[in-house]
Amino acid sequence: MRLWGGRFTGETDTRVVDFTRSIEVDRALALDDLAGSAAHVRGLGLAGLLDEAEVAALIAGLGALRAEVEAGTLAWDPGLEDVHMNLEAALVARIGPLGGKLHTGRSRNDQVATDLRLWARRTIDGLDAAVLGMERALVGLGEREGDAILPGMTHIQPAQPVLFAHHLLAYVEMLERDRDRLADCRRRANVSPLGSGALAGAGYPLDRESTARELGFDGVTANSLDSVSDRDFVAELLFAVALGMVHLSRLAEEITWWSNPRFGFVRAADAFTTGSSMMPNKKNPDPAELVRGRAARVVGSLAGFLALLKGLPLAYQRDLQEDKPPLFEACATFGASLGVMAGMVETLAVDREAMRRAASEGFTTATAVADALVRLGVPFREAHHVVGRLVAAAEAEGCALTELGDGVIVAALAESRDSAVMGLAGDPELPAALREAATLDAALVSCDVIGGTAPRRVSAALVAARARLDGVGG
Repeated sequence: MRLWGGRFTGETDTRVVDFTRSIEVDRALALDDLAGSAAHVRGLGLAGLLDEAEVAALIAGLGALRAEVEAGTLAWDPGLEDVHMNLEAALVARIGPLGGKLHTGRSRNDQVATDLRLWARRTIDGLDAAVLGMERALVGLGEREGDAILPGMTHIQPAQPVLFAHHLLAYVEMLERDRDRLADCRRRANVSPLGSGALAGAGYPLDRESTARELGFDGVTANSLDSVSDRDFVAELLFAVALGMVHLSRLAEEITWWSNPRFGFVRAADAFTTGSSMMPNKKNPDPAELVRGRAARVVGSLAGFLALLKGLPLAYQRDLQEDKPPLFEACATFGASLGVMAGMVETLAVDREAMRRAASEGFTTATAVADALVRLGVPFREAHHVVGRLVAAAEAEGCALTELGDGVIVAALAESRDSAVMGLAGDPELPAALREAATLDAALVSCDVIGGTAPRRVSAALVAARARLDGVGG
């Protein structure tokens, strides 16, 4: 069946019908399409192209269709290739030939561009709320267990001790940037292409700004060619979602390691783990693993979509039909991943002792000892060498820096030819001071700068994060 095209004398080949059909995917735009159509009808009325009775009848018909879509009772016809043709045909079936006036001054090109922007806007709002939920989960865990001490890593090697809350707040920072990117994308997406027609603009005096205001857009697009072919907002949203998934994947990776008994830092709740079909002992963090895996699919969706765009001339091309599957799937994946990761984080059990033991390994407080020497007047590079000798001595003796004897410390100092070090070598209180500087608690306190892991700084950061989150709706 052809809804359009009096120039054709034959039916479309069934293989073409099947190949071009998108209703299974783009029916997700139904409510957006109906909202756009209602605004367009009112615009036609303002332009004198419909009388009051026609506007009222069309609006009532669209409202009835909306109720059917929301109730899930609308029967979709696979013979009508997309959501737009389905809804227009359903409207005609309900109110008669008047429904055929709905498409006056409108093309499916500006119609789908409008629908997709409306969909993107409400989807971004939902994702923003989900990101906030994830942030609240992280901050809640930080408030509950944040004074636990974690071995901070670089190169996957022990580096410096950090508070667990400090580590969690790093992900909160990432998620805040995700929110910023989503908001920025929403701003650029929130302009109306309706009234651009197929590519040259509508052939009637439509008030585009009026329909834009009715639909909640901030304004209208400036060029009709760009209006119908622009999918930058789709690429931006895919990028924001892909990077958000990368952030979740990084946290998922850490949770899988932390929950391994060899580390034992956390234990995932039974509700967020699965067993093995063969091994009775297994407790697998499958949700985290799947988030990690699905991040790859979302990244692939972004790359694939950019490849789709790169060769398209102006204006609309049917290739753009393929924008919706990757976008819809990526956004759904991100939303679901945020939900499951928030639940996982909220229910993590933390083993503080296991964390502290690990933080004590690998001489993670060596930098704090070097800093202590610097505060006594030793150049940092020389302090680095002195503490390197202390680390080598502790490694040879199989002890911690806090367990080194006075003689070993004095000997390491004596090897230096730096005048500041030589001046300290005879201080009988210095070995004890360096051993104190090598404790986990002292090392944490020493990182007392904005953004540092000193307990007072982290406590303030948690308070600020909670206040911000409590001040945001959703």
